[in-house]
Amino acid sequence: MIVGEDGKGVRSTEARVSRMNSVGASGCNPVGLVFREWRLATILPALLLVCSTCAFALDPSLDISQYAHTAWRMRDGFPKVAIISIAQTPDGYLWLGTELGLFRFDGVRAVPWQPLPGERLPGSYITSLLVARDGTLWIATMKGLASWKDGRLAKYPEVAGQIAASLLQDHEGTVWFGAYAPGRLCAIQSGKVQCYGANTFGSWAFGLYEDAEGDLWVPTGTGLWRWKSGRSEHYPLPGDRLGDQLIEDGKGSLLIATPKGLGRLGGGKIQSYPLPGVTARFSPRRFFRDSDGSLWIGAVEGLLRLHQGKTDFFSAGDGLSGDFVNSIFEDREGNIWVATVNGLDRFREYPIPTISRNQGLSRSNAWTVQATPDGSVWMGTADALNRWANGRMTVYRGQRALGQGRRREDRDLNAGETATEVANSGLVGTPQSLGLDDQGRLYIATSNSVFRFEDGRFVPVPGIPSRNTWSIIEDAHGKTWISDGNVGLLSFGPVNALQSIPWSQFGHRSPPGDGFAA
Repeated sequence: MIVGEDGKGVRSTEARVSRMNSVGASGCNPVGLVFREWRLATILPALLLVCSTCAFALDPSLDISQYAHTAWRMRDGFPKVAIISIAQTPDGYLWLGTELGLFRFDGVRAVPWQPLPGERLPGSYITSLLVARDGTLWIATMKGLASWKDGRLAKYPEVAGQIAASLLQDHEGTVWFGAYAPGRLCAIQSGKVQCYGANTFGSWAFGLYEDAEGDLWVPTGTGLWRWKSGRSEHYPLPGDRLGDQLIEDGKGSLLIATPKGLGRLGGGKIQSYPLPGVTARFSPRRFFRDSDGSLWIGAVEGLLRLHQGKTDFFSAGDGLSGDFVNSIFEDREGNIWVATVNGLDRFREYPIPTISRNQGLSRSNAWTVQATPDGSVWMGTADALNRWANGRMTVYRGQRALGQGRRREDRDLNAGETATEVANSGLVGTPQSLGLDDQGRLYIATSNSVFRFEDGRFVPVPGIPSRNTWSIIEDAHGKTWISDGNVGLLSFGPVNALQSIPWSQFGHRSPPGDGFAA
């Protein structure tokens, strides 16, 4: 491993190889080549042919901050329009529905889409996009509905001049959307639009969701409706508690984004739904469930993600293009795209993930790393010994550092502590180097002594005068060797007493190198 003090944490190697796809990067590189993003538009058709059957997803065990993140910001030259919705057509392009029209994005440039001469969309404000399973691009606008396929633009006079939104294709292939003034639930069947609920839904019907049972849920101006096979069930919920975003929580309960926070529908009422580790109030705006089951929540305050029982948070302070999230989308290669009011963001996996303070590392300047047979990775920093195992960090501090506590960056939204701190573990001093013996036991040299990790505690190894240790290793005969900057080479074994070889025997009048400061 290559470990450095880069201010970002421990990383086993610099990510030199990017995973490419039709809109930036993916895990599919079947021809064994690496391309830079500025060549993306040129290589797009070839990549689409060889990657058409590839499918990837982000590793759900990683936090958002461990993914490779790229932001296209308005201030850096990205089109100065707020992106409302994102979709991907079979040719690999991303389509961006904005407040000023439809854009096509190839991973480098976002270009305004131009229909054939004499044709135009019903309206320039795009409220929702959907690519159906037959490849049709459906476009909902503030003034009606359109679809685009095989170079042909179709418009639907049944809802001309009306606000259409929340496009959804159900498990049977029917495309649904909500309409405004009056509020209606509409379906496209045989190229025709048929709408329902004009006399019962009030002024609006947005935020459609299909649950695991195939039922459609429709937030409306008169409450929440469940729609199945033409039959409806009404939940007369207060209008000030009902938002237009719905999703299931993975256990069959329906979650609702409300003006007062995240809620759960139970017993005909909306109950508060806390997220693990989140103590501050936040305002959810968008829900998205990715292919690995993680729940992404776009909020006014930034981006949250609930995965494997924990919540992590990513905001403009972490590099997000903006805090106010408008849309979340997963492309065919498993990359997550997030549209904010200030630009567009992409999250994808590094070839090798990063562990940093966001995952609980006590300090970013880790200088020694050791893996142990139980799957743990140990990292020594200036103030503690850190153990990464099963996606969690445990911090062991030397006795002189106890009580100092681990400081985290101040954030508007607290997504919970990320590490467990162990006091009185027996460790004394500043960690300097790590090593293993032939039994897989961990040795840790500090500025005070050498310790062995046994049964969850650090036990001093007696008789070793080391105070400035550079490295620890065991040879093929079971003898442990310690390189000490002041004393020289020290060795000991199960049946051998401690032996010392001064640096002078190697032709050095003084210790070679600077070593670690004691």
